[in-house]
Amino acid sequence: MFFMTGLCFSSWTSRIATIQQTLDLSEAALGGVLFALPVGLMCSLPFSGWIITKIGSRNLLVAALVVYSLSLVTLGLAQNVIQLVICLVIFGFSSNAVNISVNTQAVAAEELYKRPILASFHGLWSLAGFTGGLIGVFMMRMHIIPWHHFAIILGIILLIVFITIPYLKNDKVVDSGPVFVMPDNSLIKLGAIAFCSMICEGAMFDWSVIYFKKVVLAPIDWIGAGFTAFMATMALGRFVADSFAHRFGLKRTMQISGMLTATGLLIAVIFPHFYTALIGFLFVGAGVSSVVPMVYSAAGKSKTMKPGVALAAVSTLGFMGFLIGPPIIGFIAGLATLRASFTLIAMMGICVTIVSTKAKI
Repeated sequence: MFFMTGLCFSSWTSRIATIQQTLDLSEAALGGVLFALPVGLMCSLPFSGWIITKIGSRNLLVAALVVYSLSLVTLGLAQNVIQLVICLVIFGFSSNAVNISVNTQAVAAEELYKRPILASFHGLWSLAGFTGGLIGVFMMRMHIIPWHHFAIILGIILLIVFITIPYLKNDKVVDSGPVFVMPDNSLIKLGAIAFCSMICEGAMFDWSVIYFKKVVLAPIDWIGAGFTAFMATMALGRFVADSFAHRFGLKRTMQISGMLTATGLLIAVIFPHFYTALIGFLFVGAGVSSVVPMVYSAAGKSKTMKPGVALAAVSTLGFMGFLIGPPIIGFIAGLATLRASFTLIAMMGICVTIVSTKAKI
C-alpha cells in the first residue's frame, strides 16, 4: 500500500511540467494552482480524524486510496485552471486520508515486529516514487498524454488494493475519543522537523523536473534525471535508516540529514549544470530519506498521547510542509527566480539540524 501511494503521487509530479505547458501556466500561476493541494489537505483534517475512529485505518486506507487514484486521472483530464484546481483539492483531500491511515497501519505492524521497520515502509514509498519517475520519463518520451498515463496507474493500483485487503490489520476503534487533540511540546518539535524536511521533499517532487528544464537547461529527454536521482538516494537511504539511527542515535541522524539536504540544494543552486545539479539532488535525497520515518516512529512511542493520535498530529504537520512548499516556490520564482526559491528551501534543511539539536530525541 505504501508503494501504491508513492506511485500515485509520483505519477502526478512526473507530469507537472507537461500539464504546465499544456495549460500555458507561468511559474507563479503554477504555484497558485499547486496551493490547492494543501487546501484539500486542510479540508480533510476534521474528516480524517473523525472517520478513522469510526471505520478504522484499514477501511479508510482502502477507500481513500481508491479515491486518490481516481482523482489522479481527473488531473490529466483537466482542460483549464479551474478544473485543475478542483481536482487538486480532491487529490489533496484524499492524500491526507491515505497518509494518516497508511502510517497508522505501519505503526501497528512495527509494534508486532518489535523492531524498527517504519523507515523500510517509507523506503517502499520512495522506491515507488523512483519507479513513478522512470515511468513518467518513459511516457513523455513516448508522447503519451497524461490522462492515458494516469489511467494505467489507476488500473495497477486498483488491482493491488484488491489483492492486499485481506492482509491489512482490522483496527476499528471502539472508543473513538476526541477528533482533535493539541500535541505537546515534544510532538510539536517533531512536527516542526517533519514540516521543514517535507518542504524540501515536496519541492523536489513538484519542481525538480522544471528546475532541470528551465535552470539546468537539460536535454528534453533528461529533464526527469534530477527527480530520478533524488528518488534513488531517498529510497536507498530509507532502507538503511533504521540501522544507522540505531548505531548513531536519532539526534545525530537528524542533524546529518538536515546538513545533507541543505548542502545538496546549495550545490544545485550555485552550480546549475547538469552533473553538478545531479550530484546536488543525490545529496538532497539522502538528506530527507530518514527524517520523516524517524519522526513518525518517535511520535508513535509518545508517552503523553495515544500512538494513533500522536502520529496523526505529527504526520499532519509534516504533510502540510510537503504540500505548502511547492506553491511557495512558485510564488518566489514568480517574484525572483527558481534558483532563489531553491536557496530558501535549503534553509529548511538547516532548520532540521537546528531543531533536532534542541529537541529531546
